[in-house]
Amino acid sequence: MHILAIILQSWLLFSMAFFGGSKLAGAKHQVDLFNEIRFPQWFRVVTGIVQIAACGGLIIGYWNAEIAAWTAVFIGVMMLIAILSHVRVKHPIGKVFPAILNFVIAIAVVCLYSDNLF
Repeated sequence: MHILAIILQSWLLFSMAFFGGSKLAGAKHQVDLFNEIRFPQWFRVVTGIVQIAACGGLIIGYWNAEIAAWTAVFIGVMMLIAILSHVRVKHPIGKVFPAILNFVIAIAVVCLYSDNLF
């Protein structure tokens, strides 16, 4: 189980780094996405910073399971908000899928580290 948790945690780490970095870099697809979901561009930057901060929690989580579990809860909430934002503007499933996948993986990490939450 521990190896599976590390693999899923690593997925979240790379995913948050990629998407957070692309938001901070102002990648065209991220700028267009935030325009489509009718969020201001400053919120794209804030979201990118939050995703990069989550990377820090996931890295620390390799040594501290409690931090990994709480960071996964935080990412799960963030992905739920992303899913709802996509659904609100009626995006096709292809655009929503990365958020859904990361939500499911975050929930799996929370479940694998659930003994460390309280």
